[in-house]
Amino acid sequence: MNTWLDIPRNSDFSVHNLPYGIFSTSSRRPRVGVAIGDQIIDLAALAIRRYFQNLSIEPEVLEQSSLNAFIRLGKPTWQAVRKRLTSWLTQTDSPLYHLRKECFVAQSEAKMHLPLEIGDYTDFYASEAHATNVGTMFRGKENALMPNWKHMPIAYHGRASSIVVSGTNIHRPKGQIILKSADQPVFSPTQALDFELEMAAVIGKENKLGTSVRPEKAEDYIFGFVLFNDWSARDIQRWEYVPLGPFLGKNFASSISPWVVPLEALQPFRVDGPEQQPKPLPYLQTSDRQNFDINLEVAIQPEGENDVVVSQTNFKNMYWNIGQMLAHHTVNGCNMRIGDLLASGTISGEESDSYGSLLELSWNGERPLKINSNQPRTYLEDGDTVTLRGYAEQEGIRVGFGEVRTKILPSL
Repeated sequence: MNTWLDIPRNSDFSVHNLPYGIFSTSSRRPRVGVAIGDQIIDLAALAIRRYFQNLSIEPEVLEQSSLNAFIRLGKPTWQAVRKRLTSWLTQTDSPLYHLRKECFVAQSEAKMHLPLEIGDYTDFYASEAHATNVGTMFRGKENALMPNWKHMPIAYHGRASSIVVSGTNIHRPKGQIILKSADQPVFSPTQALDFELEMAAVIGKENKLGTSVRPEKAEDYIFGFVLFNDWSARDIQRWEYVPLGPFLGKNFASSISPWVVPLEALQPFRVDGPEQQPKPLPYLQTSDRQNFDINLEVAIQPEGENDVVVSQTNFKNMYWNIGQMLAHHTVNGCNMRIGDLLASGTISGEESDSYGSLLELSWNGERPLKINSNQPRTYLEDGDTVTLRGYAEQEGIRVGFGEVRTKILPSL
């Protein structure tokens, strides 16, 4: 598809993408927009002019501070809006072309907001390479994976209130930790602050309490995907996680990208996942091509220096796919709600430069990384900026997620 809009080469936001977000400008409150190139299509401005009237989309739905009301309209409406925007962007004789001055906003002039009202968020542990690495560190190679790991997608419920949008700086968290050669805890800022490179699916359809979702029906329940950084304080987590799992080591913050890439935009990038042995139980069995070929990277920028890419991996490496995650989450009748997030867990590859956390990249501090300044880095320091990026690309089609950029500030 060719568009009349001048889109920068290698832009994440091509006409094949059209991701949704919430933005504001100096003169207007937050509202729904769609990214295209370095511009934002103001959907609220189009709705006010009644261009979505025959789709039964009232302007108030697009003048919200979250996407939830729009998502609630359902998949046929999302598809109709996407089809209409695509048509308008590829035809000069279109309302959008003639309303260029009224309905486009430069991304540089906009402030991005958390795109969703997130009621619940679940973090999975679905990368075999990551689970194997972590298990090897703490239990040895022979017992790396727990006996249940290849039978079901392991997960825990995270804290939704502390999910923030890219550009929101976070303070180093505090909690109880055990110092080296000590047998009693102290209260301290974490000395092992880490990122976790993840993707998260946005729930776009609700199931009733007591019902479940089959893996092959997951497409009907997923609105789209975001990049997700699930921060971890490893030393706090290490002391607290037995017997109930993560708490203060995880609940202080998670960061997401401002743009939600529609599931429909990712269809060309479906690929087969890894072979699953043993064969999952019937409620988890899926057909082929349920994974997505999405390139991912993490960069660290020390204060006053350039950023350095420390990890490059791919979402296609996931052992458990999003359909299986949703199926397992709901098999006991758990009801999902619009805007809920299902995060993948840390995404790691097989090679050492494809690990999705500093815990793995530094192998629990045994192999410090060297950044620009040649200073060894095992975990994050105050002043560091961490950036996650992701995109899918093939045969001239590029669909990107932008980035999640966060700076680490000292503890309060």
